[in-house]
Amino acid sequence: MNTPKLDRSGKRRTARGRAGGFSLIEVLVGLFLVGVAVIGLAQLFLVAVTNNLRADRVANATFLAQQQIDWLRGFTLDELTAYSGSALESRDEIIDLNLDGTNDFRRVTELRIAGDTFQALIHVYSAEKLSVPTAAELLADPGQHRPRALITTIITR
Repeated sequence: MNTPKLDRSGKRRTARGRAGGFSLIEVLVGLFLVGVAVIGLAQLFLVAVTNNLRADRVANATFLAQQQIDWLRGFTLDELTAYSGSALESRDEIIDLNLDGTNDFRRVTELRIAGDTFQALIHVYSAEKLSVPTAAELLADPGQHRPRALITTIITR
């Protein structure tokens, strides 16, 4: 049976006769590889957080649009007719969702009439679109002013 050769301190000797262990270069290469892995994980974490925030905004916008539709479905024929006859600017709402003093969303409600049938289009924009002066400008250019949520429904009476 071969017994490993030991030096005076009890460390194992290599075939060349020096004490085993890691050289400075090996340690630096190892630290570099660990650093690259940690940076990659940090970037993955940041992407995940960004996507989570975006999904949260879309979910909140969809909730606000659905809330408006549910509110409109409770209207009578006369109330729907009167509401659809109101100015578009009166159907443009600035919403502070979490009551922290910061406006989070802008909700614009369009109603189109065809007899006793109403088509409701609910556009919900993120806070970046609060600077657009009028709701008509938002609706006129959907390519530039893309809503976070757009829900359309038919209401009949």
